[in-house]
Amino acid sequence: MEVVLSLALTTALLLGSPGPAPLALAGVGASFGFRQGSGFLAGILGGLLVVIAIVAAGLGTLFNAYPTIKIVCQLAAAGYLCFVAYRIATAEGGITSQTGQPPVFKDGFILNLINPKAYAAFLAIFSNNMLQTHSPLLNLLLTVTVCFLVAVIVDTLWMAAGAKLRVFFAKPKQAKRLRLVFASALVVSVMVAVVG
Repeated sequence: MEVVLSLALTTALLLGSPGPAPLALAGVGASFGFRQGSGFLAGILGGLLVVIAIVAAGLGTLFNAYPTIKIVCQLAAAGYLCFVAYRIATAEGGITSQTGQPPVFKDGFILNLINPKAYAAFLAIFSNNMLQTHSPLLNLLLTVTVCFLVAVIVDTLWMAAGAKLRVFFAKPKQAKRLRLVFASALVVSVMVAVVG
């Protein structure tokens, strides 16, 4: 049980710290509300499952063998994440009277699919925190299950936290400032993830 709690805590810290996905979730929650942002949240979680599968299939080995692929992936990811930040920043109106369309499942899925922080987190988790049983396959399945359940909780909390900010930013001027803060933080987190 102690090992599972350690894995859950590590996952919460790695996935819950401010980065592209959490900041985008908070920004979408603040800009469009939890209900309208729920498709984006589902996409984030769906993309995360694919990231987990890719990392488990040996992405680290591929990047070590072909560093150029890693650089190209990072640049493409940075570009798309900046696009998501732009959509958050340029939504019109007050927080409670949005005229723009909220990001949808596809946007969240692509965001996490190209999120460098997600890959780095799971490379670290799989190399240092795998649960141990009598079967390597069971080790992987149990580890993935714990990590995904933690991700559902953490990502839902980020979206809910953003949505709670809506009441404080009902006026268009205040809403614009909030969106700019989230969009700027997202861009900074992308740059840190790509450079780091």
